[in-house]
Amino acid sequence: MRALIIGGVGGMGQGVARDLIKQEQVTAVILADLYPDPERLAPKLRDSEKASLIKMDVNDHDVMVTAFKEIDVVINCAGPFYKTAVPVAKAAVEAKVNYIDICDDYEGTEILFNSDIDKMAKEAGITVLTGMGSDPGTNNILVKWYADKLDSVDEVYLYWVVSIAELAGAAWDHSLHMTLGKIPQYIDGKLVQVEGGTEPVAEKFLDPIGTCHVRYVGHPQPLTLPKYIKGVKNVIIKGALIPLWVDELIQEQKNTGLLGTDPINIRGTNVTPYDIALKLWETIPEGRDNGPQSSGLKVIVKGKRNGQKVTYTADMVGRMAPGTGLPASIASLMMDAGEITQKGVVAPEGCVDPAKFLGAFLKRGARIHQTEKISSMFEV
Repeated sequence: MRALIIGGVGGMGQGVARDLIKQEQVTAVILADLYPDPERLAPKLRDSEKASLIKMDVNDHDVMVTAFKEIDVVINCAGPFYKTAVPVAKAAVEAKVNYIDICDDYEGTEILFNSDIDKMAKEAGITVLTGMGSDPGTNNILVKWYADKLDSVDEVYLYWVVSIAELAGAAWDHSLHMTLGKIPQYIDGKLVQVEGGTEPVAEKFLDPIGTCHVRYVGHPQPLTLPKYIKGVKNVIIKGALIPLWVDELIQEQKNTGLLGTDPINIRGTNVTPYDIALKLWETIPEGRDNGPQSSGLKVIVKGKRNGQKVTYTADMVGRMAPGTGLPASIASLMMDAGEITQKGVVAPEGCVDPAKFLGAFLKRGARIHQTEKISSMFEV
């Protein structure tokens, strides 16, 4: 298998690549990046005969199509995905090569499902698998894993926190963008728009993270999970950056207009407040608490089985790069093995066998703390 990773020099791209070069069936891993500096690579990738670097701009459609025709799968790790998911997927469809991304922006997902990309991918006989990271990705598959054990699913709650000690590059853009304006949530059986960054709740994560406040964020699962988990009434996703001072400051910036996206004129020059805030967030003042070197996920699925109420909970904590990169790598290997067969645009919960994926995930050292609570339908 020959894989090409867009954004291959970034943290998430390298997370995918480090796993792929270990696999016997993988003959080449091409790391495509706007800044293909070998000094940015981990030593294992620099020294691997399977890995190579090329320069690529996601805005150059023709260059992407030409390069994609020489490989078996494109894995898009270049965020922010509200800017990159659609152009890279279009190039993959034209090149007739399977595509995977770790898209965590609902706008990109919405376009992929509702544009002609889906029809074109089906006609080309390829798969466009979107959202195959950790969130979305692993948690979507966990939802499907639990849903398959239930007679019906009522509610899904997805919570996450990311430490700024792990944050860099385009991840900052996504982290600010996902709180802006109206964002989708699935409530009472309907897709609704809520104000991003609102309705904080306290949720306990595994050590060393502990209890954190999470808020509504703009991620794809309210759009995708109801497509595949029939009858679900609520799909709620909330997240935050930690430590707490970061999330609180972002909310203050939003409320005071410092995350505004409309240009304003300052001394004859048009500037966008959002762009300035984004640039300033790239450098945290010395001495500020950057949080632990780990991030956390929580999945809660509530439903019914044999006349009883059942609640499944899954908790994970770990480093963001491998946590996001491993799922995309595993999916590409499953695709190469013929274990992902759906054509067109699809989300992880619609095409990935949960048992096979989770088996491969755990084999790579992942740890998932799971609980099952069963109660009577008449219990108050």
